[in-house]
Amino acid sequence: MYKVLLRKSTREKRKLRVRSKISGTAERPRLSVFRSNRYMTAQLIDDTRGVTLADTFKETIELHKGKTKLEAAKEVGLLLAKKAAAANIKKVTFDRNGYLYHGRVKNVADGAREGGLEL
Repeated sequence: MYKVLLRKSTREKRKLRVRSKISGTAERPRLSVFRSNRYMTAQLIDDTRGVTLADTFKETIELHKGKTKLEAAKEVGLLLAKKAAAANIKKVTFDRNGYLYHGRVKNVADGAREGGLEL
């Protein structure tokens, strides 16, 4: 008989714990980051309506070409800040999505701050 493991990963547990405390609104959307082994993406989410206001999905591959992962993560933050400024968004709530605030996740936040967003 096989033993079935019904446990969530530790990142998913941290994600749920963080998400129970924060949510995005139209005035202050949630800046959610996703980190894969190869790419880094970010999006601004209004949780009250369930709508993504801005994202970096289409430009992700071009942003990462010829750069280290840390440099590309900072570019993702800068690009998202530029898109937020076009949508007239100045303040956001940072959602690290269960990842530790270190390395690439921190670089996305730093890039967003340099682009003019207030976290």
